[in-house]
Amino acid sequence: MSLTEKKKEKEENSPISPLKKRRASWSELWVNHHHSHSLGFTSKFQSLTPPITKSKTLLSLPDLTLLLPDLTLLTIITKVPSPHRKSLSLVCKRWLRLHGGLVRSVKVSDWEFLTSGRVVSRFPNLETVDLVSGCLVSSSSGVLVVSSYKSLSFFEERLLSVETVDRGLRVLAEGCSSLRKLVVVNASELGLLSVAEACTRLQELELHKCSDTVLLGVGGFENLQVLRLVGSVDGLYGNESLVSDIGLMILAQGCKRLVKLELVGCRGGFNGVKEIGECCQMLEELTVCDHKMEAGWLGGVGYCENLKTLKLVSCKNIDVEIGLGECLSCCSCPALERLQLEKCQVRDKNSVKALFQICEAAREVVFKDCWGLDDDIFSLAMSFRRVKVLYVEGCSLLTTSGLESVILQWHELEHLKVVSCKNVKDSEVSPLLSALFSDLVELQWRPDTRSHLFSSLIGAGIGGKGAKFFKKT
Repeated sequence: MSLTEKKKEKEENSPISPLKKRRASWSELWVNHHHSHSLGFTSKFQSLTPPITKSKTLLSLPDLTLLLPDLTLLTIITKVPSPHRKSLSLVCKRWLRLHGGLVRSVKVSDWEFLTSGRVVSRFPNLETVDLVSGCLVSSSSGVLVVSSYKSLSFFEERLLSVETVDRGLRVLAEGCSSLRKLVVVNASELGLLSVAEACTRLQELELHKCSDTVLLGVGGFENLQVLRLVGSVDGLYGNESLVSDIGLMILAQGCKRLVKLELVGCRGGFNGVKEIGECCQMLEELTVCDHKMEAGWLGGVGYCENLKTLKLVSCKNIDVEIGLGECLSCCSCPALERLQLEKCQVRDKNSVKALFQICEAAREVVFKDCWGLDDDIFSLAMSFRRVKVLYVEGCSLLTTSGLESVILQWHELEHLKVVSCKNVKDSEVSPLLSALFSDLVELQWRPDTRSHLFSSLIGAGIGGKGAKFFKKT
């Protein structure tokens, strides 16, 4: 035996030799036992599972939606709630195209998006287009997107030129023949005529910064039924953008199928309103907001024989005294069903009397936040004989006795709502008024925050006929 072999044997037999095997502990035996079982399970699982390669990923799986025709896929997309449909357009170009065909309404905030033709190519079936935000530009070459354009005092100074707006209208007209509603600002009669020629189905039009000349193009819309004209508005458009008697006459001759007409900041008169009443036989709703009307304009309303709703909103005056003689002698609107006054000054007794006489056939009367509606002015409402619905809100000068003196004369009254009228008191409700409450179909009574009429009615047994419909708001 060589010297090297003897040395190796000596080290193996040594008690401190690292080569000598040590007996395993119980903990080591337990760990080794379970480790061997887990390795066995893993090896069996790997043998049953084919290896995953780079070629078999989710991206390489076939698109099964390609087997579906467009009509079927469109049906599936329409089942998705509207707020979530936009994300579907990000799937692929086909889904982008199909989603675009479902969009019916857009608000354009980037004018270049319209003039480049991308609006009509992206959304070929548009029915409603709002261009007002897109017409507002910043001092630079970019387009300023605004969420509430009505609050900007520099609105008129930041508008696109008339020529630029007309070019956009021509692009829109060429690609959206199915257009039903259009909202635009600072357009000319030529731009509107280009839309009227191509979009023969257009039924609703809203024009901002409108003038008499612009209305020459409105007559081209043969099927127009709803029209909103915004003339002069403080902080937005100057006095040069007014609609006068001339414009109303032009409108009456060209739009004889009107059903709804709203005049905002317009300056018409008796002749213009009368012309609309005589020519637009289908007119059912007339709204006058913040008007600059000439004296006696109210008399023209009496010629709207089929008018069903008359709304006056934010009017500093209804009419001035001059010219009211002709108004008082004219016939009323026989078909009128609803008269609504909201945020109006009603201090002038003669103009209110004329208004009520014209609207004496009204079945529903609404006073909301009207200044000057005291007992004396409200007493003029006795001229209404067929009122079924009365709604009074925010009229602090009206008292309980003033309200009672009028509504007790209305024998057909069925619905009464009195809200935020601080001088109408529960303690002043008379037995006659309580008896009227019991016959109502609906009563909403909250003249102030301290009203406890509901509890007192229950205790007194009042509200027999209308108890089921009694509401306390």
